[in-house]
Amino acid sequence: MITSPRSISRPVSRRAFLRQSGAVVASAAALSSAATGVFAAGAGRLRVGLIGCGGRGTGAVTQVLRASPDQPIVLWAMADLFRDRLEASYQMLAGGAEGRYDRDSFRTFAPQLEVPPERRFVGFDAFRQLLETEVDLVILATPPGFRPRHFEAAVRAGKHVFMEKPVAVDPAGVRIVIQAAREARQKGLSVAAGTQRRHQKHYVEIIQRIHDGAIGEIVSAACYWNSAGKLYAEPKPPGMSDMEWQCRTWYPHCWLSGDHIVEQHVHNIDVINWALRAHPVSAAGQGGRQVRQGGDIWDHFAIEYEYPGGIRAASYCRQIPGCSDRVSERIVGTRGLAQLDGSSGFIQGPQAFRSARSPNPYLQEHIDLIRSIRQGEALNEGLAVAESSLTAIIGRMSAYTGQNVGWDWALNESRLDLMPARLEFKDLPPLVIPTPGRTPLA
Repeated sequence: MITSPRSISRPVSRRAFLRQSGAVVASAAALSSAATGVFAAGAGRLRVGLIGCGGRGTGAVTQVLRASPDQPIVLWAMADLFRDRLEASYQMLAGGAEGRYDRDSFRTFAPQLEVPPERRFVGFDAFRQLLETEVDLVILATPPGFRPRHFEAAVRAGKHVFMEKPVAVDPAGVRIVIQAAREARQKGLSVAAGTQRRHQKHYVEIIQRIHDGAIGEIVSAACYWNSAGKLYAEPKPPGMSDMEWQCRTWYPHCWLSGDHIVEQHVHNIDVINWALRAHPVSAAGQGGRQVRQGGDIWDHFAIEYEYPGGIRAASYCRQIPGCSDRVSERIVGTRGLAQLDGSSGFIQGPQAFRSARSPNPYLQEHIDLIRSIRQGEALNEGLAVAESSLTAIIGRMSAYTGQNVGWDWALNESRLDLMPARLEFKDLPPLVIPTPGRTPLA
């Protein structure tokens, strides 16, 4: 029988949520070092915990379980806000599924599933309970609004981390992620992010050639994620609280997703930061909501980012059907240009180059992560993905308010924190769609 969320989740205030995250440190310290210490380099069995059992989290598990076929990896624990989501994820892993854009088809992972009922945790504090088990590596795949607190708690508990992008939806969350990423480095923990282009062969090759001077000095860049998207929020069932409904249908709610410029377009923005080896100094944006219905997010954005040295990068993203699609990046230099997308890439100019097709980057990012853990050579992508997330966030903040937004102000002074004051299944204030010139910059 599926347990109602109301019977398994007690209310959690923001202060309590953060306190519980910190409490993991004390709880973990009380356990044996063999259970909670950094996974020793070598070929021992690696125990994985999944926090967030939706489609992306389940897909990430299929990849991590395939990432080291000659050495044992098992799924050890699972956590989700909703029991039905957790059990559906487990059944899919055991029973198989067809492939999709981010997941190969598979028959079963049953031999690698070691998740008895006592290690299936449900509720707002389920992440804390999972981190108190003997997992070595945790996958963080809840809606992004929860990511900063979950990442902070995982690092404090001494766990290696794979976290989906984006890693925050507001400056308050970015600050938490940056601090936790630094702590992870001090502890020798590996941290990989779902910015899979950084593990995609043709992206790695072409970005390295850019850094080696193949197109000369970079003078401008542009990135795009224009596609159809899901435009209609599901109606709330009678008797369901706003909190439960928004968490179940999280994408169109900014406090959970960050809007599609942050949740999706961060991939392309990350490539520009990577190519320029910098983050922007400011953002000036615009956009709106032309056809989307439900929720409080927009359906199109256009942002101009200024990078150090006066370099300008244009950022465009749109989720409207019936329009031309484009998902790519373009970097222009003094002696050539580079064009990249998810399947290919090339350089035009004196050092012309065309890439071969890359292996599956969703699998490769886990192969690289597991290798770093087993070899004892910590990989840490936490700071880079935090900066890319904040790049997208300041673009959204500028567009929502109609104000130019500086990087230093957003990182150090902005008070914007979208997390509700209390995490409990209750009704929430009415959704307000941002209006430039009226929505304040906080």
